[in-house]
Amino acid sequence: MKYLILLLTIYSSLLATKVHDVASVVGVRDNQLIGYSLVVGLKKTGDGTTSKFTLQSISNMLKAMNIDMLPADIKSKNVAAVVVTAKLAPFARQGDKFDITVSSIGDAKSLEGGTLLMTPLKGVDGKIYALAQGPISIGGRNERGAGAESHPTSGLVFEGGVVEREINIDLFHQEYATLSLKESNFKNSVAVQRAINAHYNTQVAVAMDPRTIRVRRPQSHSMIEFLAEVQNIDMDYTPKEKIVINERTGTIIAGVGIEVKPIVMTHGDITIKIKEQDDPSQPSGAMVVDQDMVIGLNENEIYTKTGTTTVANLVRSLRKLGATPKDVISILEAMKSAGSISAELEIM
Repeated sequence: MKYLILLLTIYSSLLATKVHDVASVVGVRDNQLIGYSLVVGLKKTGDGTTSKFTLQSISNMLKAMNIDMLPADIKSKNVAAVVVTAKLAPFARQGDKFDITVSSIGDAKSLEGGTLLMTPLKGVDGKIYALAQGPISIGGRNERGAGAESHPTSGLVFEGGVVEREINIDLFHQEYATLSLKESNFKNSVAVQRAINAHYNTQVAVAMDPRTIRVRRPQSHSMIEFLAEVQNIDMDYTPKEKIVINERTGTIIAGVGIEVKPIVMTHGDITIKIKEQDDPSQPSGAMVVDQDMVIGLNENEIYTKTGTTTVANLVRSLRKLGATPKDVISILEAMKSAGSISAELEIM
């Protein structure tokens, strides 16, 4: 598998964006639902006799249909016990349909061709908010190739869920609403406040903390009209400088504007020298990467110019030296620990 190093153009300067891109309305969110049920109609790929909870569930289901049978007497392999999960969208109304996910919890080999029996879906409060039922779609192939047979143990029931109980969110009669930033940031919180107040030419928004902005609707607007306008207001957004590293795949994502402070460090055969100087040292035979970065004569040293050196340039130079993604990740982690990189380092 090839390792990838991705350098995305993410500038630390202000970016124009919409309020809805950086903030959401508190209370307007999805709600998680969960349920337990059986999938029937499998072609001998269901749970075996070792999954006692499946046999007990089959016995209970038959008993509800006035058929009394002990779990020990059930030998069917065409049934599988599953957990059903779904997201109930905000403002969903009775009768609305939505997709659900079905996952085996026993030793079933495949849910292909199965049908989910009627399943009550409950919220965190234990109340039933929806019912689910329908044929399972597994789709796709596995990694062994287009012609290989797959044995998936999870699938989807498209529009298999039906809303039975609504979650009431009364926005219309409210005078105040609360916006929550997707990332805590004092500067962006104030920027949202200023953009909203400038749009209405009055004090309708107040930043309560680095993540929360409280807004009051004008008398001339309903809350729905007001929030629709607020979410579409342009604002100056300051993105957080971040370097994202996936150690498993060797993928590195970094903004091209993230600067590297002066440092001298060695990693294996590679020496990195970032010093205060007007021009990078250029010994005879050196390879120039760009005007701010030079690879030394022995191709194991990197000379850079302070103030213009970025993580993007550094990674590009390290790759030209033949450094592996694992080497690059180790170097960036060490530089972060030493304080040479101020951006947040996120390890996945």
